[in-house]
Amino acid sequence: MIIEHELLPDIDTCGVDSDEFRAMVAERAYCKAEKRGFEPGHDMNDWLEAEREISNQCRHWSQG
Repeated sequence: MIIEHELLPDIDTCGVDSDEFRAMVAERAYCKAEKRGFEPGHDMNDWLEAEREISNQCRHWSQG
């Protein structure tokens, strides 16, 4: 799943390329699904939450 939107950080400013960013989001979304027992119907929310979390983490890294 690939979602592009304006909420994504400028990935270049935090030293993460787009492929790495997507991999980080995918891993975080998978962990969310796993924690919930892979109950169906939550994949989009898992992805969007993971994307927000990784974006925030990336912003934090770029400020540090």
